[in-house]
Amino acid sequence: MSAADVQATFCATLVDEWVEHGVGHAVVAPGSRSTPMALALAERTELRLHIVHDERAAGFVALGLGLDGSPAVLLSTSGTATANFHPAVVEGGLSDVPMLVVTADRPPELRDVGAPQTIDQTALFGRSVRWFHDPGVADPAATGSWRSLGRRSIAAAATGPVHLNVPFREPFLGEVGELPPRTVVPVTTTEVTGLVPVVGIAELLNTERGLILAGGRSGVPPADVARLATATGWPVLADPTSGCRHLPGAVTAFDAMLRVDEFAVAHRPEVIVRFGRPAASKVLATWIAVSEATLIQVGGPGVIDPDHRVAVALPASSIYALADLATVQPGSEWSTDWVGRSAYADKAIVDFLATEALLSEPGVARTVAERLPDGARLVVASSMPVRDLEWFGGPAAVAHANRGANGIDGVVSTALGVALGGTTTVALVGDIALLHDGGALTALHDRGADLRIVVVDNDGGGIFSFLTQASALPGERFEQLFGTPHGTDIVALAAAHRLDAATVDTEAALTARLSIRGPSVTRVATDRAANVAIHADINRAVAQAITGE
Repeated sequence: MSAADVQATFCATLVDEWVEHGVGHAVVAPGSRSTPMALALAERTELRLHIVHDERAAGFVALGLGLDGSPAVLLSTSGTATANFHPAVVEGGLSDVPMLVVTADRPPELRDVGAPQTIDQTALFGRSVRWFHDPGVADPAATGSWRSLGRRSIAAAATGPVHLNVPFREPFLGEVGELPPRTVVPVTTTEVTGLVPVVGIAELLNTERGLILAGGRSGVPPADVARLATATGWPVLADPTSGCRHLPGAVTAFDAMLRVDEFAVAHRPEVIVRFGRPAASKVLATWIAVSEATLIQVGGPGVIDPDHRVAVALPASSIYALADLATVQPGSEWSTDWVGRSAYADKAIVDFLATEALLSEPGVARTVAERLPDGARLVVASSMPVRDLEWFGGPAAVAHANRGANGIDGVVSTALGVALGGTTTVALVGDIALLHDGGALTALHDRGADLRIVVVDNDGGGIFSFLTQASALPGERFEQLFGTPHGTDIVALAAAHRLDAATVDTEAALTARLSIRGPSVTRVATDRAANVAIHADINRAVAQAITGE
């Protein structure tokens, strides 16, 4: 067997093991050095192969595909191509998204000698990956370890990215020989049946003045959050990424409510149980920090304690034991008040948006949340769109956002990955986020993905208009450094990629566009200064609704 044949057989063995363990998608960024692995992936009919020209976009496509719990293989050639995966790997690492990253590399004799398209790829992604391994150039003497490498890599990728850096020698084209036989490896599982005893935790759960904060990527199903809410009688402050806004006792307008000093002071909790990531609301985060409430964190992803206030951190599996420790407090005045005022607040938001002749940014978020096609999934950018959805989207708002690193990069590609999994997908993004991820539009027309992109276009960085820089700096300097107008014609850009594209300005027109199969781009033009005023007006309306003043 020639060296090229050994490489081909090695790659075919790894792919065979990955397919055997449920991998269904491979995202390939084109290149030469990765040829042996690319061919092995392409030969398997069980795999859906997605060719993505831009490596950074490819990384986020793989991230989107992995959101359902099964890793996609992500392949690149050597050199700086590999570094373009880094943002997606960082997000995957922080959000526990399965991903199997395979980077082709030069063999040892071509490293550190100035060979072209060669960089140091050893442990390139640092601590963002669950496991890094460089098996070296395929060696026929190591045939017996190839399947175990495939099994170990796929097992390690269950909770986040794994990085295999695989060197290949020329020639790259070889014939696949007989694969090593599969071996049956018994699978053992550990069942968590109870809660590690924590002094005083039962007493903490039996106060009336408690809150449940429900965020994304916790690993706890909404039904189990509801179980704890029922056991404690506590209201649930749910953000859209939690999938918990439909629960009885859910509070959705918490940001606007907590901007009312009278309400915020009177409703400080004694205990908070938080599932998953914190909400986007800075108002909520600040209120929690000054409340002096005992904070219990349940589930992942990872350690989330930027204020160093978490008193107890528990695994997601502890939810049943937590609910058993609580004493039911039905119909408490505390919970009834939270839920009732949230209803008043949400009605005020709805009534305000109904007066708009033209869509505002909060109006876009509400319309997308309530008019999402049946069975569709929503992916939202981690800038103003996720905030507008959280603050004004109401009970119907359910979405994924890349909140691990809170970057706007790759959001369209993430949505594309979700759509390539076979689900109708809507992406709600700002103009900067779209332009930052323009590589996702390449060949989108031909992918067969039902991706419907809604772009809020305020010609710049709208979120910065809410910061002190907007009022403290001269207008010209603010626009130069923060407003950053770009002047790009979003519709023309989309049309250049052969996509169905249009601008709308009413709720009815946006609703109509949302009902049409993608791929498509729908633009809503807004004004940054007017958007700040609209947010203030809505918050005033909520304040009046919940105080009666």
